[in-house]
Amino acid sequence: MLKWALICLVISIIAGALGFRGVSSAAGTAAKVLFGIFLILFIVFLIMAFTAGQMVL
Repeated sequence: MLKWALICLVISIIAGALGFRGVSSAAGTAAKVLFGIFLILFIVFLIMAFTAGQMVL
């Protein structure tokens, strides 16, 4: 997911440099959304890993 966010970010930067404002805006928004989803999933899995490591059988 982070890979796709970085790809969208690069597309946004290149499109912005070439003057394609609509494409740049759309790719930037997609990059923000994908990064947000990645961040939420990362935090959820991090919490799950810490709680699973503290279980005593």
